[in-house]
Amino acid sequence: MMNYQEYIKTELLILIPVLYFVGVGLKKSKLPDKWIPVALGAAAVFLSAVWVIATEDISGAKEMAAAFFTAVTQGVLVAGGSVYASQIYIQVKKEE
Repeated sequence: MMNYQEYIKTELLILIPVLYFVGVGLKKSKLPDKWIPVALGAAAVFLSAVWVIATEDISGAKEMAAAFFTAVTQGVLVAGGSVYASQIYIQVKKEE
């Protein structure tokens, strides 16, 4: 199993369960299932960007590029962790 703490900033790990519950809510909505991972990814990148902007000193183009890269990669990783957690739950519940 992958150790997400090696790749995801500790402060952003809380987004995994948050996104899981957002996904549960989206599953109950009229949004087609195929769009749920996309919506979770977008939400994760947005929330990661908010965290990066709030915690980093962005004073130039270089820092802005690094902040953008960090927000996107961290967002994709936490969204992936959330979808992975959801799939584990689904598979454990499944009776074979």
